[in-house]
Amino acid sequence: MRTRDLIAAARGELEADLLLEGGELVNVFSGEIYRADISIYGGHVAGFDCSSVTRVISVEDMLIAPGFIDAHVHLESSMVMPSEYARAVVPRGTLAVIADPHEIANVMGVEGISYLLRSAEGIPMRFLVTAPSCVPATPLETSGAALGMSEIASLLEDPRVVGLGEMMNYPGVVHGDESVLAKLEAAASRNKTVCGHAPGLRGRDLQAYAAALIENNHECTGAEEATEQLRSGICIMIREGSAARNLDDLVKIIRDYNTPNIMLCTDDLDPRDLMQRHIDQMIRRITDAGVDPVAAIQMATINPARHFGLRRTGAVAPGYRADIVVMDHDFDVKRVIFEGREVARDGRLTVISESKRLPLQSTMNVRMPITRESFRIPAAGRIARVISVVPNQILTEMIAARPAVRNGEVLSDTRNDILKIAVVERHRATGNVGLGLVSGFGLKKGAIASSISHDSHNITAVGVDDENLLRAVESLISMGGGWVAVDGGVLASLPLPIAGLLSDRCVEDVVEDAENVISAAHSLGSELEDPFMILSFLALPVIPELRITDRGLVDVREFRHVPLFME
Repeated sequence: MRTRDLIAAARGELEADLLLEGGELVNVFSGEIYRADISIYGGHVAGFDCSSVTRVISVEDMLIAPGFIDAHVHLESSMVMPSEYARAVVPRGTLAVIADPHEIANVMGVEGISYLLRSAEGIPMRFLVTAPSCVPATPLETSGAALGMSEIASLLEDPRVVGLGEMMNYPGVVHGDESVLAKLEAAASRNKTVCGHAPGLRGRDLQAYAAALIENNHECTGAEEATEQLRSGICIMIREGSAARNLDDLVKIIRDYNTPNIMLCTDDLDPRDLMQRHIDQMIRRITDAGVDPVAAIQMATINPARHFGLRRTGAVAPGYRADIVVMDHDFDVKRVIFEGREVARDGRLTVISESKRLPLQSTMNVRMPITRESFRIPAAGRIARVISVVPNQILTEMIAARPAVRNGEVLSDTRNDILKIAVVERHRATGNVGLGLVSGFGLKKGAIASSISHDSHNITAVGVDDENLLRAVESLISMGGGWVAVDGGVLASLPLPIAGLLSDRCVEDVVEDAENVISAAHSLGSELEDPFMILSFLALPVIPELRITDRGLVDVREFRHVPLFME
């Protein structure tokens, strides 16, 4: 589309393609809601009236708003390809996402990011990414790839890459690590947004973090913490994901004068939650809490658009992209317009969304054979460090316990809920198997395993005996990754053959498989609402307190490996 033609359409000299007639415009610039007709030409908003038009859609008594933008999301948590992700969220009004693909990057590096971007071509939404800043997340584990300065600099040249992904290594930032600062400066010098990750950071360390060009944070869990970060110039993303839900606490920070510095994001939504809610529900809940509706919509539209430099996006105004949501006054989305074309109506896509089917080799590179001996733990002391799961949280605690021992070998102890946990390296065929003990899963028999294992995504398994641990790991290897529950044989599985993270099937099938595997884990004795979500975070050595990687136990407070036995 030529700018000259759009000007002519705005002046009524060219016929408009589409007119949305009779609605009430949510104007994110003026802060008003008022009656307006919206004329569209060449995928852009031409103006608020027209002389002639090809098609008219009556939106009487409806709100007209910009398409919603999810300011920070890990698509991999949904376990589906971009086309299925779009099929789930576009009918709810989400027309752009800022994805941080550090999950697939930890498995496949730049190739994985490219795979997602190419797969997203042609879907009815904007799929933008940030360059992952911490791959691998730590030196305490084995990942499938590493993104150094040259890889990040190359990614930042891509116009689809709108920033540097969340800088989880905040100790490296505040202590001036040269390699970390080089990444921050590379993004800033290219006018790309620098994203933060700073749970609980306060005081002088927070000031140092903000001074280092960090522009946003999605990890705040309380109003006091978020307010201090706002005061330091860091924009706050209110997060409502599957594992971390912070909206109810953070809505308290919203004031008339600070809303331009607040955005909305989901971060991690599993496929079951993805089918039920997205940014639309967050807007609804924020307004229910008493926030002005225009302000709530600004947080999901113009604020992230400006924050990430998305020019001519995030508003319904002349010259802006015609990414538009039509909804009733309860914020139920009725119609969705993307680039001037209706793509969803009454909760369903009206266009085909299909990811390009690209060839991809298996990412299961495990040194074979894996045997029962791989899971043997010699009793090297009396008191062991045990990972204690906190129900419905990704935090863990460390407890000291006397494990069950027979013939000099540590066993799972179902009576006291102390089970074996193993992390099997699956990227470089190192043969690494990290072994430890975990409490809180409640399994009485069998084993469960997952190749979704943040952030390096090795295979993590918990079980009551070595035979079932072996069967669970072998099953995951054979199906290319996913979730599995076993008891002698496979009870249920969720195959995720794309990098061990994603399915190539429809989201409804993924949800059905996920529910079946979770039910199977419950039949084995677990009372956790979602044991696989808990399992997926036990190998993440950046969240307190005790974790396990393919290289062994990690005391996160001291950021070092520790032996299983204390004495």
